[in-house]
This record gives sequence, C-alpha cells and structure tokens, in this order.
Amino acid sequence: MSETILKIDGLSVSFDTEDGVAKAVQDVSFSIERGKTFALVGESGCGKSVTAMSIMRLIPQPPGKIVAGRIEFEGQNLLALSDKKMRTVRGNRIAMIFQEPMTSLNPVYTVGNQIVEAIMLHQKKGHVEAWADAVELLRKVGIPEPQSRVSAYPHQMSGGMRQRVMIAIAMSCNPSLLIADEPTTALDVTIQAQILDLIDELRKQNNMSVLLITHDLGVVAERAENVAVMYASRIVESSEAQDIFNRPLHPYTKGLLKSIPRLGVKSNRLETIAGTVPNPLHFPSGCKFHPRCPLGHDDRRCQSVEPELREVEEGRCAACWYAQGYETKQEFNEYESKYGEHKRKTA
Repeated sequence: MSETILKIDGLSVSFDTEDGVAKAVQDVSFSIERGKTFALVGESGCGKSVTAMSIMRLIPQPPGKIVAGRIEFEGQNLLALSDKKMRTVRGNRIAMIFQEPMTSLNPVYTVGNQIVEAIMLHQKKGHVEAWADAVELLRKVGIPEPQSRVSAYPHQMSGGMRQRVMIAIAMSCNPSLLIADEPTTALDVTIQAQILDLIDELRKQNNMSVLLITHDLGVVAERAENVAVMYASRIVESSEAQDIFNRPLHPYTKGLLKSIPRLGVKSNRLETIAGTVPNPLHFPSGCKFHPRCPLGHDDRRCQSVEPELREVEEGRCAACWYAQGYETKQEFNEYESKYGEHKRKTA
C-alpha cells in the first residue's frame, strides 16, 4: 500500500498590495506518495511557485499571508510548527531546487562552503567530515574534478554546473521530499535532460518523493506519475499523467496540449489559447477560465458560478461544468464535438 508523504488541503495564500489583495493560491488540495513524482503545471503566474514556497514556509509575511489550509508532511502539520521547528524540516527533510541558481547561490562563498553549511547545520558533522561529504556530493551529481570545483565560486561555473550544485545542496541531507521549481530554466536541451535524469536517479536511489513544478508538458509526460493543472490560483484538473495526455477533461488542459508542436503533424501555425491570464487582483466572476474558454465564453452558468474541483471519474478530478456534466459516453462525445467545432470556426 502506498504511503502519502505530503498532503495539502484547502491551501489559500494572498498578498496585500497597494491596489488591493492579490489571491495567489485558492483552495488548493493534492497529495504526493512516497517515492513518486508529482507534477504541478500551468502558465506563469498561476500560483505554482507560491504553492511550493508555502510548503517551505518561505512566504514573506507581510505582504504575504497563508489565509487557510493545512500542509501535512509525514503526519505533521507544517503550518502549526514554530519557526524554530520549521528550520529543522526545511533543507533537511524537505529540500528545494529554485528556478535560477545564479540568484539562489551566494556569490561571495565557494560552492563547497554553501554545501558544508547545510550539512553542518542539519547533520551535526564537523567541518572536515562535511567538506569530504561536499566533494562526494559534487561527484555524485556529475561535476568533473570535484576536489577542485568544491573551492570554486558560482560565477566560475556554467549554468548546468550551478544547477548541479543546487541539487547537491538539496540532496545533502537525504530529504524525503524534493521540490524542483522549474529546475531546467535557462538551460539548453541537452543539459535539461541530464538534470532531469539526475533528479530521477536520485529519487529512485533514496525512495524520495519529487514535486516537479514546470510548464513543460513534455517533461511531465516522461517524468511524472500524477499531475495537477493550475490556472489562475486554482487546480482545474488532476489525475494520473497518462490520463491527462490521453483524454484531458478541462478545456484549459486541452488548450495546453494542443499548443505543443508534434513531429509528423503538418500545420501552418500552432494553436494558442485566446486571451491572457487574468489579474489576481481582479479575477472574473464564475469560472476564471470562461473569458478564454471555447465552451464557457457564452455560457451563463460558467460566467456566474465557479465550479468546484470534483471527481468526474475514478481518480480523475476537474473543475469544469462541462466535464462534470456528462454522464454517458454519448454526452462526452457531444462535449468533445462542440469543443472541436468551436476551434475550427475560430481558427
């Protein structure tokens, strides 16, 4: 029987701004099993990184505030922990790889010193032993000549090597959960594959869980067992990865998949999702996706009442009136047909 290592229930996060309250995350719920990779996908600004920062308790307060919800890690509610106790979890049992290693690494300390700091803090080892561990970690993540590279500064390394250093820091205390927030941003395709392969290898070796945050659906298809799709602060669809790609339920998920170029498919242009992501200060009424949706833009129900994330099929959830409305195979085919007809008319 699988073990749930992280369970998020009803998480809501907001930020106070001069123009009002920005609702960055609203009523987000999902769980991650031990040893599995869970992907959180969606456009920039949908709330993925804020969700990750909330797990790490790194939301700046003020202006940020965790308004509601529960984050349970290994049976412990992280939101109820004191700052002192949370520091024993952060970087130790839960580690995070941030988007941009050049801004995450301290430019005035060698990479070795930055790895040693985490080891000495959480594992209570001396400097000599921690330094030996740092060299071994650099070797483990594939950095050549680790004995000399351990004394290098971040600016003396390439982007791919800096990202490997970030992974070494994250893995220094053998975490149970690794949060990888866009771990291959700004890296070329070859290095991206190497970094993702490395994370996957470490996951298998340590029976570690991974929360992979990305907008790259190709990466998700190869790496994740389960997926949640976020749009405008909420999860709009969640299921096993295979189901998402074989038969997406939410129109937003459909739009994301249709925008991916495919080998062997002749087309003059890629399909796009009309409109733009709404401002978190002024979300539209009803379903937040309805102004861009091929089904809901003229549906009064979609415009006035926001659908909850509900189970549509066993193990599959969607926050869409159309996805929740079909009860027979014929009704679902009609739903699919209407979506396709609208795309042809607007192409």
